This record gives sequence, structure tokens and C-alpha cells, in this order.
Amino acid sequence: MSQRKMLQFSTGALLLLLPWFGGLVLGEISKDFSQCLNFFYKRTPPSGIPAVGYQPICQRYENQYHFASLYHRQHRAPLYSAYILSPADGKRPVNTWKYEPQLASSNASPEMKSFYGNPPVSPKVIRSQAVLEDYKNSGYTKGHLNPSMHQKTMADREATFTLTNIVPQRVGSNGGPWSDLEKEMLERFKAHCKGLMYVITGALPYITERWINNRVSAPEYMWSAYCCPSYSSNLPKSMKKFFPTYAAVGRNDCNSGHEFVPVNVKTRASVRGYDVRRMSLETLEGILAQRLGIRISLFHGQCR
Repeated sequence: MSQRKMLQFSTGALLLLLPWFGGLVLGEISKDFSQCLNFFYKRTPPSGIPAVGYQPICQRYENQYHFASLYHRQHRAPLYSAYILSPADGKRPVNTWKYEPQLASSNASPEMKSFYGNPPVSPKVIRSQAVLEDYKNSGYTKGHLNPSMHQKTMADREATFTLTNIVPQRVGSNGGPWSDLEKEMLERFKAHCKGLMYVITGALPYITERWINNRVSAPEYMWSAYCCPSYSSNLPKSMKKFFPTYAAVGRNDCNSGHEFVPVNVKTRASVRGYDVRRMSLETLEGILAQRLGIRISLFHGQCR
């Protein structure tokens, strides 16, 4: 065999072997977000977060990527999900909950799969991530980081119903002030954002971690930030502070202290203590740094 043909053969063999050694990534699970960088402003994920313990996921459904999540394996919950906001063009889909096969095995399917299939999920899946049983009788709802109302097509919305996009969220937050914030962001996008709006929404654990089912870390706070680099040139004065970036932190524990989010005593009793504090991007990054002990930059160049 000639040297040239040997080189061609060796190169082909190497390409076939690369997936087994992590050099060529075919599915969602990888060492970075290289398959789905378009969900981040300037194709740049948040900086400052250590790689150890976290798993980037390009959320793939029906052979397309719909958003990105940074999953904490030990917590069995995401630190954040990143997506491009686009108003829904239809109704909320039926809650067909899904899981990520590649968290259990790197050789598994790159598509998220339904929990309702036959046979049931394997013990390896249960060990690797949250499952529906974790949320039963836990006192928490399944809280979307990327909410279905912020996704355009039915497939986009269905893709948000994966437990790798979910954190344990109290009903007072999920159905109250946090839901109001999600609607507010949507209306702000429709009224003033002239291009893409990049959103990163996440959760902050307790200093002393709390768990549901002794398996899934429950967050003390929810947080969210958006970047809209192209917006109306004639913004009302009252709206100028909301562009190009803005952020918020919400209480997920009505008994938490007031360090980050004060409690409004005038709030209706059913959601009192689950307040959301609006703030600048810089203020949110300061809170993340204080609680996580790392300096985080959510948007490249502060979205400017």
C-alpha cells in the first residue's frame, strides 16, 4: 500500500474512532456547547464557571437543537438554561416529560427521550439524573428555566419539558411572581426588542444544600437575565434602564432572609415571600459571585 493510501486509511479509521474517545461529538452531551453556541450572545457561553461537576447539554429533540443547559450532575438539576426568546405561536403542549439518555451513557441516543416509553427507564438513568418519582409528594413543582411560553413552535415548546431544564420550584413562585416576570419579559421583547433576545435563566442552591427525595438539590433562589442588543431607538424614559440588559432574582423560599430579595408585605397572602427583585445585570452577577464564590460574566462584553 502506498504511503498516500495508508494516510487516507489511517485518517478514516481515526475519524471512526474519535466518537469513542470524545474527540468528535455527535450528540448533545459534550465538553462544551460547540453544537449549540447560537443560543448565546456572540456565540459565547457564560464565563467563570468551573467545568468540574457541570455537564453542557445541547438540548436536542426531533433531530434539532432547541436551547442549551448547564447541568450539575451531583445536584441532578441545571445551573442554567440559555435560549433565544420567541413568542409561542400556539398552545402549551401536553406535559410529556423527558430525560437525557447520554447522561447515563455516552453511547446512548443523542435525542431526549420520554419517560413514558416501554421498557421503563433503566437504573443507570435513575442514577444519572432526576426522574419523575423525585418530584412526587415533594412539596415542589417542576419549574422550567426555559419556559414553554418563550418558545415559538410546538417542537420548541415540547423540548422544554425535559427534567434537565427543570428545578424544584415552590408553587408560590412558579405560579406567582416568577410567572409574572416571564410574562413581563415576553411583553418587553414584543414592544421594544428589534432583534434577538438572548436569555439565561438559572437557580441558586442553599448554602447548606437542601434536597428532595435525597437526590435533587432544591434552589433557594431563581435568577434570570436577558440581552437585547438591538432595541427601539425611541424608548420611553421609563424603559431605558431595561435595555440592552436587565435581570432579576426571585425567592423560592418564603422563609429565606432578605439579603438578596426583600419581602413585600403588601403582596397577596398566597404568594407572599416569593417576591422577585428586578435589577441590573451587574447586580445579578455580583449576587452570583457572592453565593457561588466565582466571578461570572453572563453575556460577552455585557451585551454591548
